[in-house]
Amino acid sequence: MSNPAEAPGAAAPFEDTLDTALTNVEHQISIFWRRARSVSQQLSREVHPDMEPAAYGLLTVIRKSGPIRLTELASCIGVGKPSVSRQIAFLESIGLVLKEADPLDGRAQTIRLTAEGEEKMHQVQDARRQVFRERLGEWPVEDLEALATYMAKLNATYERDGFPRDGAS
Repeated sequence: MSNPAEAPGAAAPFEDTLDTALTNVEHQISIFWRRARSVSQQLSREVHPDMEPAAYGLLTVIRKSGPIRLTELASCIGVGKPSVSRQIAFLESIGLVLKEADPLDGRAQTIRLTAEGEEKMHQVQDARRQVFRERLGEWPVEDLEALATYMAKLNATYERDGFPRDGAS
């Protein structure tokens, strides 16, 4: 007599558990992603009322990396150069970034934050850290460290699989 778990086409108990766990992870990441987009929308509006969240993301990368070429910036976040160029033009028009000649190659340009852009990002990122403190401040430090470890592991898996490395904080 055969065991039902061994029948052809039947899922093994491990596979059921794995599928359930992956479904739960996917669900929780989806919820987190929606909330993160909402927070990003709010933060971008704090920098400038007409700013899109994508532009805020660019500011965080520029702030962390320092002067950066447009092509490198686009590669960093995994989007096309035209999309980044449009956002940079907007950021330049409101005085948050400045294009200047690349000191290593005068034909190319680098993008950096202006003093105003640096100040705005400092204020908004302080506010973002405060939101994290309000949401997660009551968690035990060990849980926060575990969360950071697991998120770093997830990000490393995506980077290994070809997604751009993102050094933005």
